[in-house]
Amino acid sequence: MSTAFSNIYQLPPDPLFGVASRCKADKRTNKVDLVLGAYRDNNGKPWILPSVKSAEESIKSDPTYNHEYLPIEGFKSLNLNAAKIALGEDSIVFDQNRIVSIQSLSGTGALHLSAKFLSQFYTGNVNNASKDLVISNNNRATVYVSKPTWANHIQIFESSGFNVDFYRYWDPSNKSLDFQNYLNDINNAPNGSIFVLHSCAHNPTGLDPSPEQWLEILNHINSKNHFVIFDTAYQGFASGDLERDAWALRKGIEILNTPIIICQSFAKNTGMYGERVGVVHLILSESEKDNEFLKNSIASQFKKITRSELSNPPAYGAKIVSKILSTPKLLDQWHDDLITMSSRITEMRLKLRIYLEKLNTPGTWNHITDQIGMFSFTGLNPKQVERLASEHGVYLISSGRISIAGLNDSNVEYVAQSIDETVKYYQTDN
Repeated sequence: MSTAFSNIYQLPPDPLFGVASRCKADKRTNKVDLVLGAYRDNNGKPWILPSVKSAEESIKSDPTYNHEYLPIEGFKSLNLNAAKIALGEDSIVFDQNRIVSIQSLSGTGALHLSAKFLSQFYTGNVNNASKDLVISNNNRATVYVSKPTWANHIQIFESSGFNVDFYRYWDPSNKSLDFQNYLNDINNAPNGSIFVLHSCAHNPTGLDPSPEQWLEILNHINSKNHFVIFDTAYQGFASGDLERDAWALRKGIEILNTPIIICQSFAKNTGMYGERVGVVHLILSESEKDNEFLKNSIASQFKKITRSELSNPPAYGAKIVSKILSTPKLLDQWHDDLITMSSRITEMRLKLRIYLEKLNTPGTWNHITDQIGMFSFTGLNPKQVERLASEHGVYLISSGRISIAGLNDSNVEYVAQSIDETVKYYQTDN
């Protein structure tokens, strides 16, 4: 039958949620979900942070609490205090009046808002330097994302009209950072290209550059006048230390001569995945400090995009996060909560490695503890991943990435045994 949509075609399931659905449908009692990036406690249950509980109680007991619209730019207290968390309260950015902030739908929404803005206004002409890029409506800049990458990076920027290419990141043969090729790809990209960098806890590999490597990366980017978007989804969640996890981002602000965008999410580090709390910060270059006209123009364009897509950002989660960030007692509690989550994940990394090494599982497994944050690139291939699901009920995505948060004391040994059997199975003639 001919319809108005006769040219439509069905897309495959989302690679993460598709596997998660298979796991949910599995009737085995010993199944293990290592797919979705959501923190679980040692009983495998969702955990509401004590700081979040207290903040909720506080805002609900406030006689002025309501469900009115927020301004288009979002909750002002959230935007300001989120910037202080990302940059540090004493950042020169504040003194020099170089920041524009707007609330977003968590990190994904922050990236989308940034992509829409850049697709309309980024020219590639930074500091009037000579550029390889000539950007017009028909010739967009290229956005470079890591290989491997979080799949949403590709979808977000392609849907906004950008070309998407890759910089090499993961060396599968050594299960380490492909550092020299990373630098080569920065240097070979056309001047003024856009690079998406993970400020900490790289997704999907869990592998971060060392401080020394970060300095080289940032200096190479600066020499090419590339524009950086820092995807900041795991600050405090990676190491338990907000300052440590912001090191690369803050160093980027010191080194880079171009403006910078920070896409900040509070989904992981407050455990409020469904409330979608995020902020976009555009940091102007030092040469543009105190340029109120430019700041107001940028803010107006961000607000136009938000108005056309959301009307106004959601208030509930924004008020909770703002209350935490602006209340010293709750901020201290949040610091403790971050240590609780990051410490448990670190412990699970160590236990998984210990069990694998005790079993003499073929290969090396030190990369599991060398990595940081919620995810680990195990080095398992798609065939091994499929066997883990079919034979053992252990679910992960085909790239071999696992969510360490899905491990706990009752299943980590079983997961190690399942990986061991699978790796040894494919070493035989089977």
